[in-house]
Amino acid sequence: MPRLNAMNRVLLNLRHPLLPLSATLPSTRSMNSNKQHNNQLPFSSFSTSTKPSNDLDLSTKICVPCDSKELKPMTQDTAYSLIPQVSEWNLVNEEGSLKLTRSWKVKSFNKGLEFFRIIADLAEAQGHHPDLHLVGWNNVTIEIWTHSVGGLTENDFILAAKINELNVHGLLRKKASD
Repeated sequence: MPRLNAMNRVLLNLRHPLLPLSATLPSTRSMNSNKQHNNQLPFSSFSTSTKPSNDLDLSTKICVPCDSKELKPMTQDTAYSLIPQVSEWNLVNEEGSLKLTRSWKVKSFNKGLEFFRIIADLAEAQGHHPDLHLVGWNNVTIEIWTHSVGGLTENDFILAAKINELNVHGLLRKKASD
């Protein structure tokens, strides 16, 4: 059996039934779906020379503390280079600040709260906390950005990739009945 990295050990200690042991293992998810809504930035063939800190899958990384004075918001070019690694997340610009957003429909109000509990456990383990929204009785949205720098950092993409790895399908409505 392979050795467990630090995040897998944290997830094992959480003992939440919907957090998979593979939450930090590489994903084979498809590229960003390129949907455009409201103030969402278009995903295009933007060229960039800025690269992520290394070639590891984002879901295998651990968020770094946000209290560093050297931590700065990433450029739009860098954000465009990372967005394909977090399928179904959208890059938005709200009043000059870049953010990641994603929405789901859950089966019920209580399933939405359960969904947020799972996200909260992961966020606590990473020390990086998203904005959670439950609108109506079954519409959930997560916004991720680094509040301390007023924009996106690699931590935001790491958390989005880890959220994509969670087994929350039992809480979500089937696509056909949305």
